[in-house]
Amino acid sequence: MDYRSEALAARLEAGATALATFASTLSETEWQTRLPTDGRKIGVVVHHVASVYPIEIHLAGLLAVGHPIAGVTWDAADAMNGNHAKENNGAKKEDTLALLANNSAAAAAAIRAFSEKELDRAAPMPPYSDAPLTCQFFLEDHAVRHSYHHLARIRAALAPEIQNRRG
Repeated sequence: MDYRSEALAARLEAGATALATFASTLSETEWQTRLPTDGRKIGVVVHHVASVYPIEIHLAGLLAVGHPIAGVTWDAADAMNGNHAKENNGAKKEDTLALLANNSAAAAAAIRAFSEKELDRAAPMPPYSDAPLTCQFFLEDHAVRHSYHHLARIRAALAPEIQNRRG
């Protein structure tokens, strides 16, 4: 096993665990709270993180073999996220946390399978002005960072409620 792939996988697992641990403590009211600016419910965002791991890993796998990514744009990602939010508006906490555990474990296993050569391979990525991105950069910017990014936004949105619970 490659040290870098192991380190990436461990960081993904740590982020997913932190998100799951925090989300498991949320009340139903907090789970249904909409995030400012984003507009999605917290439960939907947690479900989003869980459900997008396979897509992020698939795209990283394409980069790992030097295959250019076609048709992926920020607009397409926004549309995908909007459709996901509509289709999963009633995401249940228990089911979502199970999906997060399963998909993050599968993503970590896939990351551990990447060789150094694959992590270093680059191909054009349309959302980044067709800049050639390495597989490792894409993993770090998407699958690994994703749970940390959304957890920070969830915590910020719930900061007053969390403080009130602590008295």
